[in-house]
Amino acid sequence: MLTLVELPHWLLAGLAVVLGLLFGSFLNVVIYRVPRDESIVHPGSHCPACGAPIRAWQNVPVLSWLLLGGKARCCGAPIPARYPLVELLGGLLGWAILQTIVLELPPDSAWWRALLSFAVHLALGLGLIAAAFIDLEHMLLPDEITIGGALLGIASVPLRPGIHWSDSLIGAAIGFVIVWLPFDLLYSKLRGHPGMGLGDAKLTMLAGAWFGWPGAVFALLAGAVQGTLVTLVVLLVQGRIEEPEAVKREREELLAEIEAAEGEEKKRL
Repeated sequence: MLTLVELPHWLLAGLAVVLGLLFGSFLNVVIYRVPRDESIVHPGSHCPACGAPIRAWQNVPVLSWLLLGGKARCCGAPIPARYPLVELLGGLLGWAILQTIVLELPPDSAWWRALLSFAVHLALGLGLIAAAFIDLEHMLLPDEITIGGALLGIASVPLRPGIHWSDSLIGAAIGFVIVWLPFDLLYSKLRGHPGMGLGDAKLTMLAGAWFGWPGAVFALLAGAVQGTLVTLVVLLVQGRIEEPEAVKREREELLAEIEAAEGEEKKRL
């Protein structure tokens, strides 16, 4: 059976980067559609501005955006720079996983085991990238990413040396509780509203499932430090923290829907 050491480095690197770019392109679909409760598989890629289908040659990662000058060919609508940025992050992620995880496997590892290891870690990284961009725009951490990522972390334990089932399960439980108990349950009783949402608890649960309880604690503390630093920078530059435009639009749409509703439907909303 073909082993990892028998595969040339240039081939592995090329495949890792290309797969990262391709899945990074698909990640843009996830980032756009998931917060809008749209299917990520149907319909196919289309222009958000006019709805025209996007052909395969118009969907080549990074290159298409550059050739089209950052504008949709169908209607000339601007294509946000986020699209090639996410694709580039996907390619960089693929290369980084190859260098730091796959090539650290025993040289006699079967090719299929190396591929599976690459796939599960790529799924984790892409999921976290999607979560970051969705949260930045919509202040939302989708269950599909947080809970799905935690389940993948538990299921992939046999592919990850140095971690056992108990580490993953206990880490997931502790990751959820260290956010839910003090910042959601207790804080709500004291102040009348949660200090952190359940999405944050599910995200630290994901970290615990992958890296054990130390990983969950580190994720919580590192996230708090990073969030504080970003907040200070924004306050220094802008003087205040603005609510994302997408959140404002979603609130306005919900209020309009409530106003238009009647009877039991209005109570439900």
